[in-house]
Amino acid sequence: MNGATAESTRPDAPAPRGFKAPGFKQNLGRRVGTALALAILVIAVFFATPPWATVALAVSALAVGLHEYFGLLCARGIRPMRRVGLLLAAALFLDVTWPGWLGVPFSPLGALLLLGFALWRGTDHESVSSAAATLLGAVYLGALGGTIASLRLLAPVEAGAWRMLMLVFIVGWSDVFAFFVGHATGRHRLAPRVSPGKSVEGAIGGLVGGALGALAVRAMGLPDLPLSHALGLGVVVAAAGIVGDLDESLLKRWAGVKDSGRIFPGHGGMLDRLDGLLFGAPVLYYYFQYVR
Repeated sequence: MNGATAESTRPDAPAPRGFKAPGFKQNLGRRVGTALALAILVIAVFFATPPWATVALAVSALAVGLHEYFGLLCARGIRPMRRVGLLLAAALFLDVTWPGWLGVPFSPLGALLLLGFALWRGTDHESVSSAAATLLGAVYLGALGGTIASLRLLAPVEAGAWRMLMLVFIVGWSDVFAFFVGHATGRHRLAPRVSPGKSVEGAIGGLVGGALGALAVRAMGLPDLPLSHALGLGVVVAAAGIVGDLDESLLKRWAGVKDSGRIFPGHGGMLDRLDGLLFGAPVLYYYFQYVR
């Protein structure tokens, strides 16, 4: 999610005003075209294919995101434990998506595996930071990513596509509202040290957009969801998505890069698309797992 306002290169620069930034219209066209293509693809997968196809789509996206995350570490000079990190992320994904698949709690075993591999590196003085950063990536993409796939598989399975659509609509509408409200009215910076272009006004617009997205999906396919619950989920998931966006911005700023990748024209890499979903999905996961 990249929504509140356009990024500025200086933390102390004046907040962007209006829609006259250089290249704004061209960038907007790329963003809209890419977003529409992605929306058509994911909605088709949600509703026109069996649940395993949605899980496969999530796994593919998360694998690319993990690769980009490892790239951020390398840009910072940290050598990730790629194979162990991939294995740990996959195991955490399975542990969340299919609880009890291993028969015992996996987290202690995973930590033991990672730390043991760090010790095996021996005299590598960067092994501690490498192990810590690899573990962060495994939890970030594996565990949080598992909650995305779980939304499609939770009972009742027939409502899974609508739960997935709710996540996408909340985060997507929040992104759109934050982008336009931030460009039109943004004056007060939300987190200048992390993402100078994002404004408080844009974030408020994002919360409104998230609530409207939740209400739209409720009206289309989840009529049994109480109205107050839909509103609450829209706001909380949108807020979590904004935090996820800022966290990913922090990672990119730390690594010294503008985007995590170049897969999506106008949108950057896979992590740039997953950031809000990864933080918003656990909210819906816990709600539909334990509340409804």
